[in-house]
Amino acid sequence: MLIEFTVGNYLSFKEKKTLSMEATAIKDNPGNVTEVGKYKLLRSAVIYGANSSGKSNFIKAMSCMREIVIGSAKESSTSELEVTPFLLSTETENRPTYFEILLLIRDVRYRYGFETDKKNVHSEWLYSTAGSKEKLLFIRERDSIEITENFAEGVDLEERTRDNALFLSVVDQFNGSISKDIVEWFGEQIIFSGLDHEKERNKTSLFLGNKHLNSSIKSFLSPLDLGFKDFTFDKLDKINNRIITFHKKFDNEGNILEPSEFELQNQESSGTNKLFDIAGSLVGSLILGNMVIIDELDAKLHPLLTISIIKLFNSPEQNLYNAQLIFATHDTNLLNKDLFRRDQIYFTEKNRFEETDLYSLAEYRDSSGKKARNDATYEKDYIAGRYGAIPYLGDFSKLINDGEKGKD
Repeated sequence: MLIEFTVGNYLSFKEKKTLSMEATAIKDNPGNVTEVGKYKLLRSAVIYGANSSGKSNFIKAMSCMREIVIGSAKESSTSELEVTPFLLSTETENRPTYFEILLLIRDVRYRYGFETDKKNVHSEWLYSTAGSKEKLLFIRERDSIEITENFAEGVDLEERTRDNALFLSVVDQFNGSISKDIVEWFGEQIIFSGLDHEKERNKTSLFLGNKHLNSSIKSFLSPLDLGFKDFTFDKLDKINNRIITFHKKFDNEGNILEPSEFELQNQESSGTNKLFDIAGSLVGSLILGNMVIIDELDAKLHPLLTISIIKLFNSPEQNLYNAQLIFATHDTNLLNKDLFRRDQIYFTEKNRFEETDLYSLAEYRDSSGKKARNDATYEKDYIAGRYGAIPYLGDFSKLINDGEKGKD
């Protein structure tokens, strides 16, 4: 499970900013917290902010770290890593990007991170904590890699590590057990945009094509009241498939006739298509206990449908294997104390230097130093600008008046 993720000097993030999934001491919604060993971790987190405030950039940062961990050892020596530093400051434009993540894998906490630019890994480190004391496994500074006795699997692989490859990823290619666990954790995480969800359709098709998993998709979709009572999945060939939904049909006296068949992609709404597309990723993460990260989760979905998805992850009864959901949204209907704890709600906001700040509602303090209360109306206060992270809107009436004057 994810404990926390930190990024610095990446896109709009100049300074290091951290999203923590470790529950604070507040008592709100205890069911939204799962206990794993000595850790109390959140099942979900949501990120709010104005357009261009950095919400998507934070999710891109998580995806970027994932791709580098999974792929850097497989690239050639001339390949460039896909990192972009904060370019609006001479202080950072030529410095490396920083990533660090804290993970919990089989009751062992790992702290892993690295600093890199497009061509070179500048530093890399891995620590583990099984009891109360953190142990160094390895540390890297440019070409120098120091391995401790706690990471024997990395011995003699230092010279096999290119400047643009992560040492952890190289050791994984040689079947190191610890490195394999961490790289596999990254590979199992699902990250996508709610605006570009068609790429997730194949996962749903795989589920629907499996007689054991087909029922899991139907169990997920059936309570959502999408206007049809059932559907079938037809695999046309190795690449193409078709989903048919069945709608009630009535005669002029209101009697139910044989159901009408609709083809999902051509005759159902974009929101219904999105739910089918992402169903495999969501159900798969709940079954396997993985993390799913979605930008614009709410796009094309009614707020009640989005709430249903969030409740699945927040529910101890439905989320049996400690899957985690992190998503960005503009939907303020979700900002309520019955759905989220204060430490699950994050905001992004840019300052006058175009730098993104990231902070949780649990961390928020007003001008007098007061915290947000658990009985506050989060949505109303957010829209009123109390928590920041909202767009600055100019005087549109002036624009209209100026336009009227231009006609004279």
